[in-house]
Amino acid sequence: MAKDGGGKGGTSGKAAAKSTTKAKGGSSSPEETLKSRVEDYARLADSFAKDPVVMRPQNLSGQARRLHVRKTIIEDHAVRIDQKAEGADQKFEKLSKDLFSFFRGTSLLFHRDMVGEDERMPTVLVLGDVHPVNFGVMPNADNVPIFGVNDFDDVIYGPFSWDLKRGATGFMLASQETGGHGKKMRRKIVAKFVKGYHEGMTFFSKHGDGTIRHMRPDNSPKVIRKLFDKSEESRKGWLWDRYLNENGLGFRANYELTPISTRLDEFQGYINQLVEANGLDSKGRAGTLKVKDVCMRHGQGTASLGLPRYYCLLEGPSQDATDDLIIEFKRARASALEGLVPANDFDAGGQGDRIAHGQSVHLASGDVFYGAVEIDGESFMSRERAPFRNDIDLEDLSKKSWKKYARACGLALAQAHARSDDAGQLDYEIEPRILEAMDPLPLFIDDMICFAEEALERLEQDHVYYKRDLKQGAFDVTLKRYR
Repeated sequence: MAKDGGGKGGTSGKAAAKSTTKAKGGSSSPEETLKSRVEDYARLADSFAKDPVVMRPQNLSGQARRLHVRKTIIEDHAVRIDQKAEGADQKFEKLSKDLFSFFRGTSLLFHRDMVGEDERMPTVLVLGDVHPVNFGVMPNADNVPIFGVNDFDDVIYGPFSWDLKRGATGFMLASQETGGHGKKMRRKIVAKFVKGYHEGMTFFSKHGDGTIRHMRPDNSPKVIRKLFDKSEESRKGWLWDRYLNENGLGFRANYELTPISTRLDEFQGYINQLVEANGLDSKGRAGTLKVKDVCMRHGQGTASLGLPRYYCLLEGPSQDATDDLIIEFKRARASALEGLVPANDFDAGGQGDRIAHGQSVHLASGDVFYGAVEIDGESFMSRERAPFRNDIDLEDLSKKSWKKYARACGLALAQAHARSDDAGQLDYEIEPRILEAMDPLPLFIDDMICFAEEALERLEQDHVYYKRDLKQGAFDVTLKRYR
């Protein structure tokens, strides 16, 4: 099991736990910040694998469940709450607006209900946060737009079924909230997602990982080609419309961007680290890899709202502000699945390194700027922003295209998982084992549907608890233990 945070010496554990301070006279303080419960849940995961009659959070109800929801959300945001981080209040408000935002922003709450589950299932490098909007268009190593999984913040080695359960719940929820579909249609959409996954895994089982080719504008399903068409934008127009100041020498200043040009030399050092670690060439489209400007980026994301994020502007090869590159540095956090997945023999690494490992495994010849650096003593992941980086607008999907899109996402997830034994740490062929674990397929699909329906019912009640607590100031401060 990966130990990238929350355990002994882990980043999240340090951030969430402050040692007892000394009061006057040398006596202990009457209070201390409550510690992270990652290790407690790791023990619960192990206990459940050995003794499935252990009660887990999903079995709680009433006020006990309400307190669990409150404590988990506070723990997940402890650093942001204590530091009064910009964007933390914005995230809490966003979670209250609608159920899908709540689902997207509370991955830890969702996965704690699964603690220790599916111990017998084949292990892969799971994405950790699968839902309809975490697939999209992004650049590959050749700067060609591809479609696939696009959020690696929660990657960790665990049962393949965890991604399918999260994805099934996400599709069922989104098709209800955004698509307005009835129960029968929602079930069909989830079934298409799981069947697409099985279809992709069957193909790779027969033809091998070497046949993996990402979905591009020329080989993708029609519903994905429309997303490619929507994502087309010239780099020059993208830069000047959204980012560059009046002379093109740096970032503009607005409510989204705050230039911090005094840190140019510092961020040049981070870019140099990426160049060395990834073996980047200073020729071609990357230009000289010279940093032109740096800014702070505000208000982006859902789960990551309130975490520091920087944009770094690199001089393009033309040196005329038409083909500059933007590299993003985003604060890395511990995987929401840390300490929850059943114990296994694989370690994806710590924080930013874990996220970079996820990208390198899940995407063949993916973004060359994916990596990890340390900024202000904290781990950050890096990646390129691009004019065609985009995800689906669920409101644009017709009734038929919902099922087609779900199938395409199932295929993309199968591609990512199939690389766990090729680019990942698995030393055996994973595809046949996954297909065997999904047999009989109709029963497996029905299990995924039933899981999603129960998870959605629980989520709806959790959201009621959350909104009630938010109004009463439950998330203004972290919890303390008093003696």
